[in-house]
Amino acid sequence: MNLRVEEREDLPIVTEWFNDLEVGGEFFSPVQRTRAEMEKSFESSSSEFKRFIIQKKDGTRIGFIQHFNLHSPAKTEIGYALVPSERRKGYCFEAVKIMVDYLFLSSETVRVQAHTDVRNLASQKLLEKAGFMKEGIIRKNRFINGTWRDEHLYSILREEWKEPKILTKTA
Repeated sequence: MNLRVEEREDLPIVTEWFNDLEVGGEFFSPVQRTRAEMEKSFESSSSEFKRFIIQKKDGTRIGFIQHFNLHSPAKTEIGYALVPSERRKGYCFEAVKIMVDYLFLSSETVRVQAHTDVRNLASQKLLEKAGFMKEGIIRKNRFINGTWRDEHLYSILREEWKEPKILTKTA
């Protein structure tokens, strides 16, 4: 598995993923964005928001993981999605571990956090396995398919992370 920064050439498949209800699954509202909207977003993105493409070793693009700052460079949130056929194979877990290493090694981030629907047990297990701690429930935090949904808030702090799990330190 490999992570790489999203490039302009990725916009067609990323647009397809955002518009595919199967990729978002039952825990996300359908976004439905045009290619033009995705290009505009790509052009205007800053260092506070970055999307990475998750690829298999053969180069097949299977999903994405992104990070964005929350009111401060010290607090960063991540989000991720994989195509349904590639779930439960360890790719997303590896992507989360790489992203956490990357954020703590390349920035002054002290906290990486993620939200997950209270019914999304797979994502909760993934975050816990990656060292995130469940902090609590954020009530009615996301509006999905006409209903307000509660979400769990997970985080990992720099002092809990301690050292890279996948990436190696550079001299």
